[in-house]
Amino acid sequence: MMLAGLMSATVLSGIAPAYAQERAARSERATRGGGDAAVSRGNRMTAPRNDGVRAQRPQQRAQQRPRQMTPTRPDNRLRGEPARALEQARDRRDQTQARRGDQRADRPQTRNDWREARQDARDDRRDWRTDRRDDRRDDRQDRRDDRRDDRRDWRSDRRDDRREWRDDRRDARWIGERDWTNGRRYDDRTRWSSQRRWDNGWRQDRRYDWRSYRSRYGDRYRIGRYYAPRGWSYGYRSFSVGIFLSNLLYANNYWISDPYAYRLPPAYGTLRWVRYYDDALLVDIRDGYVVDVIHNFFW
Repeated sequence: MMLAGLMSATVLSGIAPAYAQERAARSERATRGGGDAAVSRGNRMTAPRNDGVRAQRPQQRAQQRPRQMTPTRPDNRLRGEPARALEQARDRRDQTQARRGDQRADRPQTRNDWREARQDARDDRRDWRTDRRDDRRDDRQDRRDDRRDDRRDWRSDRRDDRREWRDDRRDARWIGERDWTNGRRYDDRTRWSSQRRWDNGWRQDRRYDWRSYRSRYGDRYRIGRYYAPRGWSYGYRSFSVGIFLSNLLYANNYWISDPYAYRLPPAYGTLRWVRYYDDALLVDIRDGYVVDVIHNFFW
């Protein structure tokens, strides 16, 4: 019994102070509430009523809330050609920027890069110079080869011309041998012993300028077709000074009777101007020796 009494007394001793504290707090709240109520009552008596303002506060708070961001719509004025032009301008700007970025990326950035770029440029120049030198050498070699070939061709042509000239001379001599009087041929001294030596300087004399005369009176040089003498089967051959002709080619029916009519110098002694196809030949009629030649004299 005594133990139970002690326990109950201990419990009651702990509850009483807590109850007292709670009661004191309630009294303080009451006093504070009364003062606030009095103050509020005084304010109600003196200050005007703000019921409308209190009613508007929730609406103001609702208006002050942040609005949600709505996506902007494209302007209808930028439709059609202006919009396309604007898009094209933007595309060009983007392309230009990308190109500039590529160029900048290609540029060397460090000193080593610059050195390597310069070395590459020097190597390219050296290669270009060596290629150019090789091309020049090839061109020189080709020119030398062409010159050598031309010289060889020229020499071969000259040899062929000489052979033909010799053959023609042999043929002419052979043809004339059977027509010579007693087989006689005059040498250079004997030929000009009885008459004046022929001077080829007549071409410098203006009286015998047959080229300008033929340009004005070309019809006089068209004297018809040339008919080779009977027994002459060799056709046309280009004769030169020193050739001996057959008497068939310088017969009197082939003489040019009036040389000055064609602005040719007069022939004298045993010399006669003879027509041979379209050429004019000055021939010594004693042995057929050709003293002077004008090729393509007649038309």
